[in-house]
Amino acid sequence: MKKQKLIFPMFFGLVLLGSCKNEDKSTDSDENNQTQTSMDYPPKNPFLSSDIYGVTHINSGQTNCVPYKINEGEFQVDLNKLTPIWGGPVNNVTYASVNENHMWSVSTDRVALIDKSGGNWNKITDIDLPGAKRLTIDQLKAISDVEYTSLDFAEKHLKEILGQNPGLVLPAGVYALVSSEDYVYANAGNVVSAIGLIDKNTPSKGLEVKYKFDVSTLIPAAEVAPGVKKINMVGMNMTYDGHIVIGAVNGIAVIDKQLKGPGKFYAFNENELCTNSMAIDEDNGIYVATGSKTPRGDGMMRKLVWTGKEISDKETDGAWISPYNGGDWPPAIKAGTGAGSTPTLMGFGDDEDKLVLITDGQNRMNLVAFWRNEIPKSHPQKKGTKSRRIAGMIPIKAGLPKDKPWIQSEQTIVVNGLGAFLVNNLIDEGHPDRIIDVMTVGPVHAGPKGMERVEWDTEKNEFLSVWTRNDVVSISMVPLVTSGSNMVLVNGYTAKKGWEITGLDWSTGKIRTHVEFGFTNRGNGAYAILQLLENGDLLFNSVIGPYRIPLKGK
Repeated sequence: MKKQKLIFPMFFGLVLLGSCKNEDKSTDSDENNQTQTSMDYPPKNPFLSSDIYGVTHINSGQTNCVPYKINEGEFQVDLNKLTPIWGGPVNNVTYASVNENHMWSVSTDRVALIDKSGGNWNKITDIDLPGAKRLTIDQLKAISDVEYTSLDFAEKHLKEILGQNPGLVLPAGVYALVSSEDYVYANAGNVVSAIGLIDKNTPSKGLEVKYKFDVSTLIPAAEVAPGVKKINMVGMNMTYDGHIVIGAVNGIAVIDKQLKGPGKFYAFNENELCTNSMAIDEDNGIYVATGSKTPRGDGMMRKLVWTGKEISDKETDGAWISPYNGGDWPPAIKAGTGAGSTPTLMGFGDDEDKLVLITDGQNRMNLVAFWRNEIPKSHPQKKGTKSRRIAGMIPIKAGLPKDKPWIQSEQTIVVNGLGAFLVNNLIDEGHPDRIIDVMTVGPVHAGPKGMERVEWDTEKNEFLSVWTRNDVVSISMVPLVTSGSNMVLVNGYTAKKGWEITGLDWSTGKIRTHVEFGFTNRGNGAYAILQLLENGDLLFNSVIGPYRIPLKGK
C-alpha cells in the first residue's frame, strides 16, 4: 500500500484549512486579489484566459475552488433592485477575460462582455449565440419574477415562453471556455463558435464570430433515447497544447482552436452514455466518465491521452479504463445511470497522491477515487470495487436515513486540497423536462437535503467522513469552495425563506454565511455555478443572467 507523508496534519473531526489557497505574495492593497500558484492547485493552462474562471468548473482540473474571500453574516438581498447581465434561462458561468477589467457572460441564448472595473457590473456589448434563439428582457422577466405554486402552472407558463420542449434550450452555452486570445468558445445545438471583439481597442464596436464548426461533421449522431438520434454535446475543455476538447454523449472530439478540422473523434461503446464534461491534466490526460444505457449496468471511467496527433487509449501512452458501479435512471435533476459528476482532479505537487474523483451511479452514491497515473505496486484491489485502478471508495450518507432510496448528485465534486464536498440533488419525483424540473424543485417539490465533507488520508489510502448536514438544501447549482474563507457555498430553497445561499465552514459544517433572495425565480441558479469576485462580491448566475452582489458585513 502506498505510503506518503501527509502535507498537513489531520485529526478526526478537525481538518486542515483549504489548501487550494496559495500564499498571498501580492503587493496589491486588496488582500483578496490573489493569483493561484500553489502546487495544490492545477497548473495554469497557458492557452486559457486565466487559471480562475477560464473554463467551466473554474479550471482544467474542474475543482470548483477559488481563493477569494466572502464576508460572514446574514444578508437579505432584493434582486429586483439590482440589474443582471441579461440572458438565459441558464447562465452557467461568468468567465474570466484576458482583460482584468472585463468578464464574459455565456448563457443559453447569448454571449456578453461585462465591465467589472471599480465595482461596475455593466454590459459593454453582446451577441446572439449562433444556433440559439434570444429571449427578450420581457420574456426573461416573465420567467424570473414569478413564484411557481404548482407543476401544471409552471409547465404551462414555461412552454408559453420557451416552446413545447423547454429543455431543448440545453445544452447551449452550458459548457464553455475563454482562450488566451480572449475568444469565447461555446455551442448551441451542433454548432461550436469562437466569439471575440471586433476591435480589442474599442470593445463597444461589438462582438463577432471568429471561427465556427459544425460538430456533426466530426461526431456521428447518437441514440440518446430509444428511436431518437441526435448529437448532444455535454462538455468542453482545452488541452495544455491549445486544442479544444468537445464532449458528446457517445464520445469525445479534439479539434484545433481555429476550429478548422477535420479533428479527431474517439467513440465510446454502443451501450455507454456520457452526461457530463471532462477534466484535463497538464500532460493532456483527458478524464471522462460514462454510464450504461442499461439500468444498473457498469459505468466506465476513462483516462484518454491527447498525444498532439490523436486521442489515445493505449496504456503505453498512459491511458486506462476502469468499470464502476451503475444504478437506476433517477427521478429528477440528474440524468443517466452513471456518474452525476464531471470528473474532478485531486492531488497536485510532488508529495501527494494524484487522483481523479467521481460519484458512481449507485442509487445511494459512493465517492470513488481512481489513481490518475501508475497504480502503486503495493495497492491491493479494495473490497467492493470493480478494479484495482480504484484507489478508494466511500458511501456518501449525507446525514440521511438508511431507508432513503436516493442519494445522488448532478453536481461536480468540490475539491479543496485533499478534501472533497458532495451534495444530494435527488428527490423522489420530478418532471421529465429538465428546465421545468429545475424551475419547480424547491417551490413546488420540497428541495433535496443532505451533504457531506470527506478527507483523503494518504497514509491509509482511504476517505474519512468529516461532517454531514441533513438540514441544508442544495438544488441544482454547483457548490463553490472559498479557501480564503475556509467555506463552501450552496444554493437552495426553503418554504420559509425562499431561495438562498448558505455558506458552511469547510472544517466543521457550521453555517457562517446566509444570503436570502426571496421567493421569485431570480434566486434560482438553474444548473449554474456559484462564483465570487476578487474583492469578495458574490457573483450569482441567476436564470436571467449574472448579478454582482456586494455583501457588506464583518
